Amino acid sequence: MLALSAVPPLRAYAAEPSPQNAISPDTALHRLLQGNARYAANQLDAKDFSSGRAARAKAQYPVAAILSCADSRVAPELVFDQGPGDLFVIRVAGNYLSSDSLASLEYAVGVLKTPLIMVLGHTQCGAIKAAINEIKHPAPLPGHIWDIVDAVRPGIAKTVQAGGEDVLGKAVGTNVDYNVSRIASAQPVVSEAVAHGSVKVVGAVYELASGHVLLRQAA
Repeated sequence: MLALSAVPPLRAYAAEPSPQNAISPDTALHRLLQGNARYAANQLDAKDFSSGRAARAKAQYPVAAILSCADSRVAPELVFDQGPGDLFVIRVAGNYLSSDSLASLEYAVGVLKTPLIMVLGHTQCGAIKAAINEIKHPAPLPGHIWDIVDAVRPGIAKTVQAGGEDVLGKAVGTNVDYNVSRIASAQPVVSEAVAHGSVKVVGAVYELASGHVLLRQAA
């Protein structure tokens, strides 16, 4: 008979760590806002970009999907002080929803289980300026720039027609709001996730001069 002292101890197996995006939408949003506060204060966390490359080659667990403008002054990973694999970013001039960008967002939600979607506009947006000018003074536009203006127009037309002060600033915000609403109600993937509370869709505007991100609304 084998003595008890000779029986090897049971191995203690550590539980697999949960992926970083196994968090609530509000927790994901808080993480982004904390990162933006560091960015605006020029106190970015030090990052080792080589660390984790092997793990990222196997899978990705982004904490948020960002529909951002393609403007060269807006870099979501920097704006929110996040590293590789943290954000799933779709960029297009005017940060508007298209069938292609919706498919990417559906992938983020349905496959990657991303808990947060943010539509990120920004001050002094050239795409919004072009759309405002076209609404006020209709004229042919070169190449495919018309496609951008045509996509942005529905979200800002009433704002432009209302006039008043800072039409550009107001239009940037209403364009964000319009696309937040479209994404949150997009069937079936995103709308169902929103209804279940596993995903939140929010809008925000990045201030170029200050570096701050200001929230608009949540769906």
